[in-house]
Amino acid sequence: MRGSVSKTRKYRADLNERILNSGFQEFNKFFAMDARAYVKGRLDAKTKEMLGLVASMVLRCNDCIFYHLDRCVTEGCSREELYEAMHIALIVGGSIVIPHLRYGFQMLDELMSEDTRGSSPAPRHSHASSVRKR
Repeated sequence: MRGSVSKTRKYRADLNERILNSGFQEFNKFFAMDARAYVKGRLDAKTKEMLGLVASMVLRCNDCIFYHLDRCVTEGCSREELYEAMHIALIVGGSIVIPHLRYGFQMLDELMSEDTRGSSPAPRHSHASSVRKR
């Protein structure tokens, strides 16, 4: 599955660009609102991304799991911090989260491997916007 990080990032960027350039302004409004949710406030961006990861795992969205793991690594989360966040998702979501936990481990291994090679980090984008691409 090596190389899936760059392919996933490209897929997301390409499709988000199509969505945002569709001319339908309601998409842009939602994506902008999403981007603002992850800006540092009382909670820092790292914490907000870990919260997003937990929610994504419980909601069983692999695309979202990838996005938040990518952002968490960029924000400096350690593997141990991410394991604790994933554990919360497993406790909240139950055994149905296990396939998504597997996916998370697979992507985390690749992201951490990429991070240690000095590759460019995840862009600071929204889940869905040109500002933050989920």
